[in-house]
Amino acid sequence: MNAQIETNPLIERLPQHLKQFIKSQDYGDYTPINQAVWRYVMRKNVNYLSRVAHSSYLEGLKKTGIEVDSIPSMYGMNRILQEIGWAAVAVDGFIPPNAFMEFQAYNVLVIASDIRQLEHIEYTPAPDIIHEGAGHAPIIANPEYAEYLRRFGEIGCKAISSAHDYEIYEAIRLLSILKEAEGTPKEEIEAVEKRVDDLQNAVVEPSEMALIRNLHWWTVEYGLIGTVEDPKIYGAGLLSSIGESAWCMTDNVKKLTYDIEAAYQSFDITKPQPQLYVTPDFAHLSLVLEEFANKMALRTGGLSGIRKLIDSGAIGTIELSTGIQVSGKFTNVIENEGKPVYVQTMGKTALSYREKELVGHGTSYHAEGFGSPIGKLKGINLAIEDMSPRDLMAYDIYEGKRTTLEFEGGVTVSGEIITGARNIQGKIIIISFKDCTVTHGDTVLFKPEWGVYDMAVGKKVISAYSGPADVNSFDMITHVPSSQTIKAKKSPEREELEGLYQAVRDTREGRQAKLTPAEIFARLKQNHPNDWLLSVELAELLNKNNNPLLQEVLLHLDDVKKRREKVAHLIDGGLELIFEKEEIK
Repeated sequence: MNAQIETNPLIERLPQHLKQFIKSQDYGDYTPINQAVWRYVMRKNVNYLSRVAHSSYLEGLKKTGIEVDSIPSMYGMNRILQEIGWAAVAVDGFIPPNAFMEFQAYNVLVIASDIRQLEHIEYTPAPDIIHEGAGHAPIIANPEYAEYLRRFGEIGCKAISSAHDYEIYEAIRLLSILKEAEGTPKEEIEAVEKRVDDLQNAVVEPSEMALIRNLHWWTVEYGLIGTVEDPKIYGAGLLSSIGESAWCMTDNVKKLTYDIEAAYQSFDITKPQPQLYVTPDFAHLSLVLEEFANKMALRTGGLSGIRKLIDSGAIGTIELSTGIQVSGKFTNVIENEGKPVYVQTMGKTALSYREKELVGHGTSYHAEGFGSPIGKLKGINLAIEDMSPRDLMAYDIYEGKRTTLEFEGGVTVSGEIITGARNIQGKIIIISFKDCTVTHGDTVLFKPEWGVYDMAVGKKVISAYSGPADVNSFDMITHVPSSQTIKAKKSPEREELEGLYQAVRDTREGRQAKLTPAEIFARLKQNHPNDWLLSVELAELLNKNNNPLLQEVLLHLDDVKKRREKVAHLIDGGLELIFEKEEIK
């Protein structure tokens, strides 16, 4: 890992399966044009957002050390974020939603370190350092919002996904990369756009992850705060988009009161949002989050929770009423009267208690899978976990005894008890048998020749969630994205233009520039007549120095506006920052 990001102890606490997503920022890769794009967006945003953003935004810019004139470094951000209990790491574009949220649970901001191209200065579907650094970072300086973000990550990373979710993630990641890359053929973008549309419009039952991602989108990314009549911006997607931050304040965007129904409102990451949600305050965000969490399998468990894990096809965990946790890929559940009575995993499985793997019950021992009955014994009102030592002896649940346990759901376990394991409260959580047969009706679930049978004890499933109970139980270092972000192409023309931008930057910052403003402008007009941002930066420089060349630059910008109508408003926006109250003609 890059030494520059090892300055915040929160990063060192991250588990290895999250560290695999971290990359070095490589600050030297940012070009003079990249720096100019950052500066333009930040100057426009600070000027405009000072009027329409939540008060925490401008305060947060100061607290997090984010500067208007230069792209922030991870080193600098971490040094300052540490003071408010957070950290930041660089990643390559979109990462899986579960991982993104788990980072938040550790108080770590995920920052896509690439930056949008000049052609996409107003908005890019790809996450970039403007979105993350200038959008997310400032608002977390507000303690109440920061706790909401952490809590959202803590709950969100436990949300159960579906295979459909992962397909959408991969398709959107690819689309964002292709749209941001220079020179991507139109037909290639259209083909991926169609795939994204088809996936998003497919009629499927939304998973927990799909629903909680909606809540994340309408709050953390595109949230408004205050009243429907007079909202302020706090969502990072709006704070980092000079186009949408203005658009969202018009009557063209419907404003709705934020409540749990937002979980069922989908979104399109590639288009401006037709409606936004307004929360009265940050505390209300946490109320809605808890309301949603109360409906998640994380808190309800039961048969529906197990079914969600089976449908996900991914590693998940169930927790029984004794606290024992079974982690693996769930493949089958036997039910009776709407309750799970037997659960089965296939492949590597681990048993844990309080998120710590039980000794001798890791994936090497349970390499072929795990199965166990759930519930009470038939005809006995007292659950095994509630039995005293005397009760256990009375029912022949004792070491060395051969016994048959018949459960209410029709599962029968018959064998010789070897031993049992108890939790810290003294309740039995595992009973191990030899010479054991497990059946459900005519179906044999376990045979004596398969070896020792370990039965998890619990009268019900109290929780089901994504991922393992103990992150060290499984090899989670498996991140291989199907697509990589594409760097800007280099050419002699591009290199010359970068040099001109650098010369303006050097002059502005008091360094010896290789070219004079007049030489810069002459080369710009001759070799790069369609570039607009350098002329705006040059106009700013000339205006400060009362240089008569300014009028020529302004005339050139008028010509660019006529030839490139799509950037005319961007040119005007830049000039407004320079001349403030003067009328731009």
